[in-house]
Amino acid sequence: MDTSELEPSKLGTKEHWDNVYEEELENFGENGDEGEIWFGKKTMNEMVKWANQHAPPRPNMSVLEVGSGNGALLFALAEGRGEACYPAHRLLGIDYSEGAVQLAQSVAHSRNLTAITFRVCDFLHEDPPLLADDQQANQNGAWDLILDKGTYDAIALMEKDENGRIPAEGHPMRIAKLLNPGGHFLITSCNFTEFELQSKFITEETGLQYHSRIVHPTISFGGSIGSACSSVAFTKSA
Repeated sequence: MDTSELEPSKLGTKEHWDNVYEEELENFGENGDEGEIWFGKKTMNEMVKWANQHAPPRPNMSVLEVGSGNGALLFALAEGRGEACYPAHRLLGIDYSEGAVQLAQSVAHSRNLTAITFRVCDFLHEDPPLLADDQQANQNGAWDLILDKGTYDAIALMEKDENGRIPAEGHPMRIAKLLNPGGHFLITSCNFTEFELQSKFITEETGLQYHSRIVHPTISFGGSIGSACSSVAFTKSA
């Protein structure tokens, strides 16, 4: 499916996500509910397993999650969940919803993981902040591992901008710019197949290459067999 074939939806609006995280932040304050894990815990744990196998933690490794929401994926990386633990102070989660960042920071405090950084950032138009101990002058090639769990899907449901451009079309180049040569980008999507994700991210402009995939359980519906989501990993040539 081409991004131009998707009809704009409220899921592609900041207002929607601000409302979602306002409610989840309130729920967390009242009963400790940390909020929804996008695509479910099993899919999240498969992403953690993939990261440990193909981009294992190193002391100075930099990890960025684009659209980190309540922070669940970064918490899973820091806590290990049966795998090696990633250094919390080298993890950054960004989200364009201030409520999401507030929720993630609150959950981090309750889990004693305040070394993880969460910041408000509009990924399509702003560079994420550098980690506190990074010495680089800018963001070009600053990240060893970049993760996207549903954010590209939401961006693909945005309205066209004032110039008639589809916002999602700028996403792959933003990833390519920020990824360190030799680094990895892992994306999970429920709107795009593995082939479609490869066609979007592997271009002459991005310089990204296919690395691997996560095999998710298949489902059968109407005579067709497929997965509820797709996870594809890319690498940038060193």
